Amino acid sequence: MKKFLVLLGALALATAGGTATAVASSPSSGTWTETGVSYVDSRAGGQGLASRSNGRLLFRGNGSIPQDLRDQGWTHIGDPEIARNRIFDAYQGNGGATAKMFAVTAPGGKRFVYTHQLEGDERMNNSFAAVSPDAQWLVSGEWDQQDRLLVFPAPVFNAQAPAGGGELPEAGRISLDHPVRDIQGCDFVSATRLVCASDDSTLSLWPVERPLFQVDLDRALDGKPVTGHVSVILPLPQRSACAGTDFETEGVDYDARTGTLRVEMIPPGECAASTAVYTYSAH
Repeated sequence: MKKFLVLLGALALATAGGTATAVASSPSSGTWTETGVSYVDSRAGGQGLASRSNGRLLFRGNGSIPQDLRDQGWTHIGDPEIARNRIFDAYQGNGGATAKMFAVTAPGGKRFVYTHQLEGDERMNNSFAAVSPDAQWLVSGEWDQQDRLLVFPAPVFNAQAPAGGGELPEAGRISLDHPVRDIQGCDFVSATRLVCASDDSTLSLWPVERPLFQVDLDRALDGKPVTGHVSVILPLPQRSACAGTDFETEGVDYDARTGTLRVEMIPPGECAASTAVYTYSAH
């Protein structure tokens, strides 16, 4: 079983037997302890997850893309978000895409589509949707090495977003004080803190593989540029009955009602048909 590198004084070693992993986090969040693992079909749930107000989980996989959106060229769905009973989905097209899209689904099933045209050096990737606790701002991310997260006015809730769908403008970005790579999902823990899951296994930016990050903002989002301080919380588990190292980190969700953190990991080989959902609690 693979052993992980650790940050001295901050991280603990994931045990080969798959027992709970306790890792020192910041004083305000206590210690994150791995409390369990479950599995979901990767096609239906291997891209991300979000917790509903009743405690049930919403999963997204590439099989979740509605046919009409697929026909329009939206071929990838990212890690979703649920804010005030609205579902926020992040979509991207193929490699030559010049825009990304967010879809917001109301409780009755009505869908509103918001398209964002790429600007400057912005990449076409749309890995996740994360809505701030006040439901005013939508955060998303790109692939490869980045020193930023993108911020948009949250559709439906922020008056800066067009009513009923349309072109979504960008607001002030989050500038990260340390680069990150291959962020697959983020979720807000508080108005000034996000937790983000990375698929980076290179060890070139951080001394852990596939880290779970904490991003602490200088202030709550307000549509203006803000700085985010990046720190590693823990290395995500890479455990599987199948041999190989080709794991892939996917979505992350923080359930504020219960204080439960969940992170998805797709295992290698034939085991990739089922995505592992690791659960953590803070103490």
